[in-house]
Amino acid sequence: MIPILGTSLPVFIAVTVVLVGGAAFLAGQALSAHWRPAWQVVGYSLLLGLADRFVIFSLFGGELLLLSGYVIDTAVIMAIALLSYRLTRARTMVAQYPWLYERAGPFGWRARQDG
Repeated sequence: MIPILGTSLPVFIAVTVVLVGGAAFLAGQALSAHWRPAWQVVGYSLLLGLADRFVIFSLFGGELLLLSGYVIDTAVIMAIALLSYRLTRARTMVAQYPWLYERAGPFGWRARQDG
């Protein structure tokens, strides 16, 4: 068991990154697709962090009330959700307004430069 995480590394990867990270990815997509502001991703990530700690505690015997574990788990979850939010927003802007915007990398868009 890694003391700072409150669980082992395989459990952290399986639960936080794969299971709850997948939920965070879908939450980021849903918030962006419905034109919600980015600050709502933070709120949902904090709640998913609580759910993550509970799953680790109840199924794998990890520590429930470990602040460092919650902060690290929530930071990973929030990063996944924010990346998903931005990917979806960039795709949506280019798809809905093709006469105004063009893709500028996976996370951005720019005004069209039609000459």
